[in-house]
Amino acid sequence: MTRIALIRHGSTAWNKEGKMQGSTDVALDNEGLEQARKLGLRLSDEPWDIIYTSQLSRAKKTGEIIATELGITDIREDRRIMEVSGGQTEGTTEADRIAKWGTGWRQLELGMETEQAVLTRGMAFLDDMMQEHAGKHIIIVSHGSFIRHLLKKLAPSLVQDSNLKNTSVTRFTVDDDVWECELYNCTAHLV
Repeated sequence: MTRIALIRHGSTAWNKEGKMQGSTDVALDNEGLEQARKLGLRLSDEPWDIIYTSQLSRAKKTGEIIATELGITDIREDRRIMEVSGGQTEGTTEADRIAKWGTGWRQLELGMETEQAVLTRGMAFLDDMMQEHAGKHIIIVSHGSFIRHLLKKLAPSLVQDSNLKNTSVTRFTVDDDVWECELYNCTAHLV
């Protein structure tokens, strides 16, 4: 059985400002650094073998902090797990987008990555990872929108009624290609 933890990166200044980050490389803020440390401490009493991160610094730094707390030296970057590209919307707030493009801005062609493109790269990553690390315990540090897209595919009956929180853990066991979600959007380490 393979165990996989999908983790959203720690907080950034743009998270707090409500700005769309997408593929823009925004660093963790001080709170995000502390969130990652607390998550690493939380995970330290569980066996983990490897950490994958997006190449964007907010996910990469979160993964590095977790790796330090866990004593893991096998940490790898993969571009396929980076955040969904927001095209022209990156760096804008909801109010900015409405002012510039109107309330129907989501239906406009603004260079945003499609759900199908996200799923294509995300599922290819998971397939490759599962072939290489079957039976291992794997941490994947990525981004909110990217993880939400994957969850629609991996756990279609899962009710995603709120945004994923920074450093939240969503954990799966995988046995015979059956993905079982055993924990969703958990931030118990932050309380």
